[in-house]
Amino acid sequence: MSRYARQMMLPQVGGEGQARLAVARVLVVGAGGLAASALPLLAGAGVGQIDIFDGDVIELSNLHRQTLFTEADVGRAKAEVAAEGCRALNSGIVVTGTKRSITPENAVQNSQNANLVLDCADSYAASYLLSDTCMALGKPLISASVLGLGGYAGGFCGGAPSLRAVFPEAPDSAASCATAGVLGPVVSILGSIQAQMTLSALLGLEPSPLGQMVQIDAQTWRNIAFRFDHAPEPETAFRFVAPSDLTADDLVIELRSESEAPHPAHPSARRMTTSEIEITDTNQRKRLVLCCATGLRAWRAAEQLQPDWPGEIVLVAAATS
Repeated sequence: MSRYARQMMLPQVGGEGQARLAVARVLVVGAGGLAASALPLLAGAGVGQIDIFDGDVIELSNLHRQTLFTEADVGRAKAEVAAEGCRALNSGIVVTGTKRSITPENAVQNSQNANLVLDCADSYAASYLLSDTCMALGKPLISASVLGLGGYAGGFCGGAPSLRAVFPEAPDSAASCATAGVLGPVVSILGSIQAQMTLSALLGLEPSPLGQMVQIDAQTWRNIAFRFDHAPEPETAFRFVAPSDLTADDLVIELRSESEAPHPAHPSARRMTTSEIEITDTNQRKRLVLCCATGLRAWRAAEQLQPDWPGEIVLVAAATS
């Protein structure tokens, strides 16, 4: 009996659907807690090629939620170990694991050959970068975010509104699982929802997961689902760019002090606070580049400056993912 017999029995899958999964290629960004649930489900379902990108290594403090790994894996690259696990689960698919973060420099290159991008990164800057990239390429994006006892998963781009349409403003904080804490089952639930959304999108099921949002609260047991098919794209969007994209004509501002960041995000950056940035005759035609670690401080500074700044404002997050 075929390993896929139980899912091929479903009228929503069948032989035609299984064939669609077999030729699908999914880019997975982040190999942490969300991916720990999503990846085995996608590999087990027979998604033909899965490419995993993550620049981090496994730590002991990860294991309560990143259950794809064991204590023996501590210190190894997450992407490589995750790929090994998927290949062990299903030898009939192709799985690659690359120890590298997704950045504005490589996002397009790594996304353009994928049928769908799965955002499992614990970084809102990476999520917005992937949304902008997928929107430009016309690729579906399944993105999730989790913190504490709650979070969301949604389907964006690929004909649906982008992440920016649903979350047009800067996040309330730059907190992450590493800084604010999280319970493992919450991450696992949302990772599983991401896997289901991915399979539904690849199979072309209706209603489409693109334009669908699911929010869960594991403390109150209140879950919310809604569609955002007609959410308008924001008129102003501050793009994340790579330091290599900057030119001599840009005005580059490093918002972190020297004690916070001994090395600025770019060699030409000037260290200033938001209040110190002024429009002058010499800089008013320049593109303003705001740099910080996560992108949050830069985004909030951009929101303050945008009403008066005559040109484009872009952001650099020193650690995109």
